[in-house]
Amino acid sequence: MRIPTSKTILSTAVALTLASQVQAGVFNRIASFNTSLNIPTGIENTHESSAEIITVSESGDTLIYTDGPLKGLGFIDIRDENKPTAAGFINLDGEPTSVATSKELALVGVNTSRSYTAPSGYLAAFDINSRKKTAQCDLGGQPDSVAVAPSGKFVATAIENERDEDLNNGVIPQGAPGYLSIIPLKNGQPVCDQQKKVALTGLASLAPEDPEPEFVDINSHGEIVISIQENNHFAIVDGNTGKLIHHFDAGSVDLDKIDVDEERALTFSGSQQNRKREPDAVKWLDDNRFVSANEGDYEGGSRGFTIFSKKGEVLWESGTDFEHRVAMAGHYPEKRSGNKGVEPEGLAIGRYNGETYIFVMAERSSVVGVYRDTGAAPEFVQLLPSGISPESAAVISERGLLATANEKDLIEDGGVRAHVMLYKLGTEPAQYPQIVSQKVNGKPIGWGALSGLAAHPSKAGSLYAVNDSFYRMQPTIFEIDAIKTPAVINRAIPVTRAGQPAQKLDLEGITSDGNGGFWLASEGRPERLIPHAIYHTNENGEIDQEIAFPAELQAVQKRWASEGITLIGDTLWIAIQRQWKDDPENTVKLVAYNTKSKEWGAVRYPTEKAQRGWVGLSEITVKGDYAYIIERDNQIGEHAAVKQLSKVKLSELKPAPLGEKLPLVKKELVRDFIPDLRALNGYVVDKIEGFAIDANGNGFAITDNDGVDDSSGETYFFSVGKL
Repeated sequence: MRIPTSKTILSTAVALTLASQVQAGVFNRIASFNTSLNIPTGIENTHESSAEIITVSESGDTLIYTDGPLKGLGFIDIRDENKPTAAGFINLDGEPTSVATSKELALVGVNTSRSYTAPSGYLAAFDINSRKKTAQCDLGGQPDSVAVAPSGKFVATAIENERDEDLNNGVIPQGAPGYLSIIPLKNGQPVCDQQKKVALTGLASLAPEDPEPEFVDINSHGEIVISIQENNHFAIVDGNTGKLIHHFDAGSVDLDKIDVDEERALTFSGSQQNRKREPDAVKWLDDNRFVSANEGDYEGGSRGFTIFSKKGEVLWESGTDFEHRVAMAGHYPEKRSGNKGVEPEGLAIGRYNGETYIFVMAERSSVVGVYRDTGAAPEFVQLLPSGISPESAAVISERGLLATANEKDLIEDGGVRAHVMLYKLGTEPAQYPQIVSQKVNGKPIGWGALSGLAAHPSKAGSLYAVNDSFYRMQPTIFEIDAIKTPAVINRAIPVTRAGQPAQKLDLEGITSDGNGGFWLASEGRPERLIPHAIYHTNENGEIDQEIAFPAELQAVQKRWASEGITLIGDTLWIAIQRQWKDDPENTVKLVAYNTKSKEWGAVRYPTEKAQRGWVGLSEITVKGDYAYIIERDNQIGEHAAVKQLSKVKLSELKPAPLGEKLPLVKKELVRDFIPDLRALNGYVVDKIEGFAIDANGNGFAITDNDGVDDSSGETYFFSVGKL
């Protein structure tokens, strides 16, 4: 079955203004909780942890989440919503797949399958206060989603019995079919011996003999909606009787102006026709409508979400609206373009102050879309910054709170830990995003990994940024209007050679040449025969001059080189990120190139001593009598110690010829950026990489979001005021 998109409704949703967003009320992040704080005694803190499916106690003061890597349930005390604290951990003898609450009990599905061909699992009940197990029901298969009826009369579990994705390329059918489990509740406790198992075979047109139910939710009538993801199907079952009420195909969507290639460029010029929705999370919007997050599997994923009637009618389809908004906020995951794009996976429905909100979690984009239900086309409200890979959310409407569970833990790569994040509804403006792009010809200006910043020489609030080698097929200069809130990227200027994208550049610095063109600093890769170099472009981004580093620098170079560039008179100054072969410990070079005499020189800059990892430079810019320099370590979260702005008097910048003894300049601390990077109540991000001072003397800073690759994708862009 093919269900078309309503373009009229979609265009209405896209046209919403910031004013309407504020009127709807917005959420802002108020706190973050590192899941490693809940690792039990006796287990190394370096063990992987995760927050996957999250719920809240009936009292509203305790969050409970599943932790697959640690095989247990984590508890968080949120009595003080601004300071969530670790509240303990329950170890399980299998992998927890989902958790819900019934009175003061936590009901958790646990997967104990020995193999794909021998699925098994159980539903356990734990007293939230005492943490003691009060019941355990054998489910007869591998559980996935768990939901408790609003009436409290029963609990439903999707028994997925998932396939082996490495067998026959994951093609279904495979093995034991999934089904629906319904267990009555008495005073919150499951009555195991009254379990009903509802067969779901013979429904879908795709592999009807092998249904794989993914997610369940229950309305006030006790009707259970079930997404059968791999089969692209829905079923609705009467939870009180176990009888099938209705079932229907999830349908497909025609997608245009999307990015379908993982070529390290953001194009949004492709299309996918008749793309199966293959829904993951599903939530009732009211007793007659439900929402599906269309993550997709092998054959689908429509990159958005859909509102259905329980009769199977498509009432609204997001099409590309959600994905385009994600891209405009810099969160588009280019490495997933050939798969399922932003991959909306989780959903939550919250009712606050008489308004109903839809929360859509984009797993690969690490962002949550917030829409307000209108009864027809939902209104876009905002995007919320999340931890890495938001999997689910818990609504605490009586306190105006939302909690997200973010499953990705990068401990093995020295990155950030998994987090639970808290947001509160209020009347203040949205704090995030701090920078967005606009659309051109119906397509978003794609951006990310902004690594250098420069000011227009005469126009206040007008800035330029460049992206780094993450987008190696699409080096770009971005024009930014920093007067607006959030700041707006209003133009993308491709950097080209002979009319083609200038590949193999790692642009880390940009400065105006004072005549409409730009000087760019590119960090090379000597081991790949990609040189460290300076490039000049005209106002259209066309390279008309390339200046390679001289032999004296090449003899001592390392990979980590140009990280910023500025023009002082006729001389370009380049900040070298890290210590090279001839640099004394805790020093780096500021390299000078005179554009008139073609002479090279350098001075040395003293860096802070690293507490962990390394400390280096990320930017250099000039204003008045000083050069301003960003100095940072490569640490993230609680280990971040050095993220600062310093200044050096221009009178200190007297370069010595290369090969001679280089003078060591003196620096003065101007600003510690760590409070700025904590201001949005997330974790401190690693890469503050751009800084510029506009024509009115206002300083602006920006962070590099690594192209949303093993990153939350958050980009901080803020002003530090007059300098």
